[in-house]
Amino acid sequence: MGPHPAVAAIRLAVRRVLHDLLTEHHTNTTPHAPACATPGAPSATSAQPAPTRPTAVPPAAVPAGTTLSVSPRARTAVHGPPLVLVACSGGADSMALASALAFEAPKLGVRAGGITVDHGLQPGSGLRAEEVVLRLNALGLDPVESVAVTVGRDGGPEAAARDARYAALDAALDRHGATAVLLGHTRDDQAETVLLGLARGSGIRSLSGMAAVSGADGRYRRPFLQLDRQTARKACMVQSLSVWDDPHNADPAYTRSRLRHEGLPALEKALGKGVVEALARTARLSRDDADALDTWARQAEASVRDAAGLLECAKLYALPPAVRRRILRRAAIEAGAPAGSLFARHIEEIDRLITGWRGQGAINLPGRVVAQRQGGRLVIRQG
Repeated sequence: MGPHPAVAAIRLAVRRVLHDLLTEHHTNTTPHAPACATPGAPSATSAQPAPTRPTAVPPAAVPAGTTLSVSPRARTAVHGPPLVLVACSGGADSMALASALAFEAPKLGVRAGGITVDHGLQPGSGLRAEEVVLRLNALGLDPVESVAVTVGRDGGPEAAARDARYAALDAALDRHGATAVLLGHTRDDQAETVLLGLARGSGIRSLSGMAAVSGADGRYRRPFLQLDRQTARKACMVQSLSVWDDPHNADPAYTRSRLRHEGLPALEKALGKGVVEALARTARLSRDDADALDTWARQAEASVRDAAGLLECAKLYALPPAVRRRILRRAAIEAGAPAGSLFARHIEEIDRLITGWRGQGAINLPGRVVAQRQGGRLVIRQG
């Protein structure tokens, strides 16, 4: 008799991601290997490194905002068999992910470890992080560690916590020489992300939600984007895995919490079941469109610059608005405007220098960047 359907589903999702990582690993470390090479097969020279004991890292070890970038080829070339980490909060989604990784990784010759991030936002958070380390260690993951971070205030509490968390994950990934970090975001999380983007009036890139592969060198992987939250919770229950329900997830002070417990249920009541799946499908379709437009914009950018590299307004005007605005956004970011602070309204104001030119003055952008029209050219530079 096979595993419970929920357990089988989470394991299959993780197995597919591990196969992808192994294919990339063999491509990066053995570029001349024949195409028929079997992913995951140990080589004569890929000795298993000595296991690392779980440790607790002090906050100073991972400065908030620090992001290191090391290519998968550089990381895996040193460590032999790839190491994959799971980011685990102790909740049902991430514990289900950790259990599936612990089961599938040894069968494929992959080293599997785990990391939990202590945001320090709740009483007893350090103790809970230690408990998560013990649970991950009991699953057989190694290395396992807890990392404490200091959460700032930029962008609001949710955004600040997310920034601190990803900075810690980036640092842990490079510290351990890992190939990737698995994240437990589900189809429900994807639907919430799409609705939040829609409420902000964001463009198609925001509506595309979370990517299955993201981050520098594709370091973040989300195996559960096609699975619902209940499948992960059921998998934990049938495997008798202890889970922790973060009270912040039920706190109406947080926008995502209100959406999860009030907004989505109201939509399902009004529109019927299937809203979450439809929103996740919208994300996939939007991502395909956004990727195509991004490619078009990159290819068109060289054609709208003069010999000095300045953007020519007449040539920009001739482009479709979706392509033109992508070029403007890229130019603003290259000039020093922080991507996270550059909103649609900023790009629309720059766009009016091209489409609604009436001699208006310069546009002030985040990061002390200024955009202005001069002699038929669009100049975007630090003010």
